[in-house]
Amino acid sequence: QQWYSNSMKVICMWLADRLDLQLHIYQLKTLIKIVKKTYRDFRLQGVLEGTLNSKTYDTVHSRLTVEEATVSVTDAGGLQGITMKDSDE
Repeated sequence: QQWYSNSMKVICMWLADRLDLQLHIYQLKTLIKIVKKTYRDFRLQGVLEGTLNSKTYDTVHSRLTVEEATVSVTDAGGLQGITMKDSDE
């Protein structure tokens, strides 16, 4: 649980440092993959929903969703099917 929380905090701080900058397409793709894989892996390991869906995770998820929307408007096909939307939804 602590490893998951710390991982999300690091990503959140990195995004906060670049709050006024749009992410490059490769940064966005990589972060989406990392965040989704981390979330899924720790969910499978039995980490509680309260820890998984923390405020930090919500902040990261929101930022990446906004960046994803921006890219989809400006660069059609740039993400090539990579999205923050969970396949379970």
